[in-house]
Amino acid sequence: QVQLVESGGGLVPPGGSLRLSCTASGRLIGWYAMAWFRQAPGKEREFVASVSWSGDFPKYADSVKGRFTIVRDQAKNKVSLQMTSLKPEDTALYYCATKASAPHSAPGPESTYDNWGQGTQVTVFS
Repeated sequence: QVQLVESGGGLVPPGGSLRLSCTASGRLIGWYAMAWFRQAPGKEREFVASVSWSGDFPKYADSVKGRFTIVRDQAKNKVSLQMTSLKPEDTALYYCATKASAPHSAPGPESTYDNWGQGTQVTVFS
């Protein structure tokens, strides 16, 4: 079983920044990509960003491109999401997820991720 624990959420004004972190533990075997998704109240969960096992070829949703940066830790079981220029529409519960994949692959929104965390709340208030 794999456990994912997110942290770093909070309340920020528009234009502010936050850094989310996620640590994976448990039965982690082989290569796996890590990703962030989010779900706002009344909306479906949506893809935010993903990064490969090797840490390269990150993938981003158009809505966050240029504002968010996903980074894989050298330890491989940690990933962060640096969020800048936050907007009220970024308000959501942010989830970390993993998916078994090739070392240079960062599966996007079309893929089904295997393991999920409980989420961390990000609220951008005006």
